[in-house]
Amino acid sequence: MTTDETRKPRVAVVFGGRSSEHAVSCATAAGVLRAIDRERYDVVPVGVARDGSWVLVEDDPDPLQLTTDHTPEVAHSGTEVALSTAVGDRSLLVQEPGQPPRALGEVDVVFPLLHGPYGEDGTLQGMLELADVRYVGSGVLASAAGMDKHYMKVVFAGAGLPLGPYTVITDRQWRADKAAAMDAAAALSFPVFVKPCRAGSSMGVSKVDSVDGLEAAVEVARSHDLKVIVEAGIEGREIECAVLEGHGTESPRTSLPGEIMLESGHGHDFYDFEAKYLDEAAVRLSCPAELPDDVSEEVRRLAGAAFEALGCEGLARVDCFVTERGEVLINEINTMPGFTPHSMYPRMWEASGVSYPELIDDLIQLALNRPVGLR
Repeated sequence: MTTDETRKPRVAVVFGGRSSEHAVSCATAAGVLRAIDRERYDVVPVGVARDGSWVLVEDDPDPLQLTTDHTPEVAHSGTEVALSTAVGDRSLLVQEPGQPPRALGEVDVVFPLLHGPYGEDGTLQGMLELADVRYVGSGVLASAAGMDKHYMKVVFAGAGLPLGPYTVITDRQWRADKAAAMDAAAALSFPVFVKPCRAGSSMGVSKVDSVDGLEAAVEVARSHDLKVIVEAGIEGREIECAVLEGHGTESPRTSLPGEIMLESGHGHDFYDFEAKYLDEAAVRLSCPAELPDDVSEEVRRLAGAAFEALGCEGLARVDCFVTERGEVLINEINTMPGFTPHSMYPRMWEASGVSYPELIDDLIQLALNRPVGLR
């Protein structure tokens, strides 16, 4: 797994990034840095500033916490880092002002904790493939398709997986014939959810109860991504399932399903950004979700099928709806779900018997034992 068996594997924990989910990525890194086993791994924290620069970051999770009073951000320290792109050379290079580049040492695996575009969408994964460096999580295609809610649903539909009604509004369609785009969205049953196609953490998402608020909601979503998806509201319960790649030839492992419940009195009409990250009292996770055994098994079956349909690796969270008739519909998959200790993904695994530190170790070992390149 390493070129020198006398040393611990070196893990570069990469976080921050250029997307609107920069702060969420920092918060995720805070959790991982606290929990990763320092007896087993040599850890190098690498922050990606908002301008895209990679910089060495102090190995201290406290400044990376996301709270109502503090929004973490990777500051440009002046000490930039880069991975060598020469095949077989996995050195992390350090560049300081006025100094020649120096090698910090070989990186055995990258743990990319970036959310959103320029990190979770296959771009970073492509760079790591070019650098011949192993990494945690899905590869280029699965990451790209998983980030784009439009093509994600195209893949799922092609695999015969059940979906709810939706329509997509591209930038060209919106500029060329806004009325036709509005008509297609209004033809869905209200309420509808208007979302940027390639954003996460509920950024730019609006719940719309009538056609009156539709155009404004599309413009809000377009401020995050010029391609927008409009999904019909599904009468039912929102159920999530965590998926973990199997070892060797094993099938994907699935957690007990969990259900997100919004507590009353907190002013959240749906599971928005504030409810996810800033108002823990507003959300309760029931895991295992109170479902009939056959429905729970169907959620887990479909979660594993979605993981395999997209060609995912490492981890993913699959979000489903369960209707009053017990029908299970897939809403979406997240190939790099929120990964703080309080996030739904690790909490579902905790309820399924896998602790947060064990989960981190499992993901690193999966990455260390997986080849780079075509596989």
